[in-house]
Amino acid sequence: MKMIDLNCDMGEAYGNYAMPNDDRLMDYISSANIACGFHAGDPAVMQQTVALAIKKGVAIGAHPGLPDLQGFGRREMKITATEAYQLTLYQIGALSAFVIAAGGKLNHVKAHGALYNMAAKDATLAKAIVQAVYDFDPDLMLYALAGSKMITEAKEKGIVTASEVFADRTYQDDGTLTPRSNHNAMVTSEEDAINQVLNFALKQEVNSITGNRIKVVAETVCLHGDGEHALAFAKLIAERLKKEGISIKAPNR
Repeated sequence: MKMIDLNCDMGEAYGNYAMPNDDRLMDYISSANIACGFHAGDPAVMQQTVALAIKKGVAIGAHPGLPDLQGFGRREMKITATEAYQLTLYQIGALSAFVIAAGGKLNHVKAHGALYNMAAKDATLAKAIVQAVYDFDPDLMLYALAGSKMITEAKEKGIVTASEVFADRTYQDDGTLTPRSNHNAMVTSEEDAINQVLNFALKQEVNSITGNRIKVVAETVCLHGDGEHALAFAKLIAERLKKEGISIKAPNR
């Protein structure tokens, strides 16, 4: 049976837990990337989201980002490799504390937003983030953009990787994501998103914005939990995958 992981960025709220979709979204996904307080989230939300993931049997990942609450971690910042290492290690440690306290196990790390995209292209930043993951726990998996510098550096270090693709983002001809600043960066049609996920799972390919078919390694598919139709997307995609005989499961170690 074919298998694919569905992951979602979660816990991106504050205080009284203002992301009601997280609870229902976890019924359709297999991995949760939980914000660690730099781009979003706070101790209360981290604790609640970890508890939810454990209750739902969803694999837990740390989701470190740039220290940019106002920009939601999606604005590039000039940081050194040392700073990338430090902020990644700090945030993994913060989330891990809540996971351990709840009797769970941290499964993976996935960088957020601008940090993710910067490290996808910059080998120096990628190496620093990979080193932080390795130094914290070499048995953790790294979720990163398929074909990116992050995947290359992690494999060289001996870290198990999950090559990530996106259900609701469009792709350039070189396999990179269309920048969010572009008007066509997002896949807004439910049917288009479903078809894109099926192409990932069944054919290991995606259609670029120019119509070219691009081969990709698709081991985990990201669904953005902050989208307007996130819950509907997740439900429809999960149902369609199961209808096609594709099992939704976190990556095997």
